[in-house]
Amino acid sequence: MASRAPAATSRLMVGFRKWYYNACGFNKLGLMRDDTINEDSDVKEAIRRLPEQVYNDRMFRIKRAMDLSMKQQILPSNQWTKYEEDVHYLEPYLDEVVRERKEKEEWAKK
Repeated sequence: MASRAPAATSRLMVGFRKWYYNACGFNKLGLMRDDTINEDSDVKEAIRRLPEQVYNDRMFRIKRAMDLSMKQQILPSNQWTKYEEDVHYLEPYLDEVVRERKEKEEWAKK
């Protein structure tokens, strides 16, 4: 019985994550999670380092979402970003920027 508890808990957490993802509403505008991150200096640098195609895709999604928001509309449900399709495309670049910033701060302390 104890061996089934982690699997059940894991399924429950995945179900909650999917529910929360859909409840946030950004997917109904065609956005991905990384499109909604608040842009501080680290995020701006990570965005600057994105490959051109990924950057252009991001800008298209953001502009489309702004247009839909101004019109007070959402995309048809077959065009919503699905939880399984949401790729954390910015995360590796952001991790690298944060790691470099921390390294610079360490060097500045010495």
